[in-house]
Amino acid sequence: MQEFHSSHIQYQGTKATAYRRYPRRNAWLPGRVLRNWDSPSIIIGGVEDHVLILFLVSKNHALAEIVEEVKSGSSKWIKTKSTKLINFYWKNGYGAFSVSQSNVKSVRQYIQKQKEHHDNVSYQDEFRNFVKRHDVNYEERYVWD
Repeated sequence: MQEFHSSHIQYQGTKATAYRRYPRRNAWLPGRVLRNWDSPSIIIGGVEDHVLILFLVSKNHALAEIVEEVKSGSSKWIKTKSTKLINFYWKNGYGAFSVSQSNVKSVRQYIQKQKEHHDNVSYQDEFRNFVKRHDVNYEERYVWD
């Protein structure tokens, strides 16, 4: 069983890709960046238009700083792998939601089943439903850049 330290917070991060082409076979890369920032990943998954990462947040770094490093590091690396990916970039924003220890297992399963899940529900509709269900105020015009 994995040990979770009380000094860490678990987050499910969502990042949308601009070109709808995130190469899923490179899921290890964000994990490597997270590890370098003292924020080990628990699971990384997603589909072509977004990536979900469940990870422990370091007590030594701000969440925004960690996410920016994951986005910039992975984007730079991906662009070197194929001329088809030279225009790859992450969208500007991200969603970060805390996950209690009691929900880690269900969030993990949810991330593992992203492909099947998105056969029925779009990423945009899923995000809208999620923030509505958790009573999170947001402005739609700032979510989809």
